[in-house]
Amino acid sequence: MVNYRDRLDIIADILNVVSREAKKTQIMYQANLSYKVLQRYLTEIIDAALITFQDANQIYLLTGKGHQYLNAYKEYARCSKSMEKRLTDFTTKRKVLENLCPAKPSELQYAK
Repeated sequence: MVNYRDRLDIIADILNVVSREAKKTQIMYQANLSYKVLQRYLTEIIDAALITFQDANQIYLLTGKGHQYLNAYKEYARCSKSMEKRLTDFTTKRKVLENLCPAKPSELQYAK
């Protein structure tokens, strides 16, 4: 199964790379993004003041706000995984109940 990253995941991936100071190509490869997609996100992240660009060394640096984003994202990701596990457990338990007492075809029309 392929896990697709959403906008928040991609931003966190970029910020994780930038937290170690990085050039554009490093970010592109380590965050697994195309050049075009990276450009769009870098613009957005710089505008949001999560990172800065240092012209002298051609590197991107994480700001205090960027650190704040990463910390909040880690908590969000932890909660999200916990919620996904609980939902999977809930779905499994529901299937067990349905298998223990399957609906008869004649009863299905009344359940609608």
